[in-house]
Amino acid sequence: MNSNELTTAEVNPKELNIKEEEYLPREIKLIVIHCSATRCNIPFTPAQLEECHKAMGMKCTGYHFYITRDGMLHHTRPLEEVGAHARGFNLHSIGICYEGGLSPEGIPMDTRTTFQRMALLDLLTILKKPYPNATVKGHYQLSADIHKACPCFDAEKEYSSL
Repeated sequence: MNSNELTTAEVNPKELNIKEEEYLPREIKLIVIHCSATRCNIPFTPAQLEECHKAMGMKCTGYHFYITRDGMLHHTRPLEEVGAHARGFNLHSIGICYEGGLSPEGIPMDTRTTFQRMALLDLLTILKKPYPNATVKGHYQLSADIHKACPCFDAEKEYSSL
């Protein structure tokens, strides 16, 4: 070995000004379910979702997956990339959002269609294979400090058997 070469044992990422999360694979501990908090009778497309998130200063949609009312699954952010969907929990989680969450009158409620329910269950079943220890929770179930109804149903209870 050349005297100018460093071995991996000699390299300290902190000295190179590299954040730990940039070189270590993410450990997924949570799968967080969200709703778009939009009225169930007004379409909210993946493009509209991305536009909304960009308007909040994000580079793209903060969720990893988005499920529209017709049950279509949209992969909106690479899984290797940290999400932007649950402050304080993003580093070790995957974010899934379903279109809806508000009644036609704007009241928080579980507005998932049968297609969305089936797509969400299928996706969670698939994600639990590589992440068997990940817990499924609704956004509001992450912390007592979160004062939202999102995703407007008890995700922890509904998916506890996965």
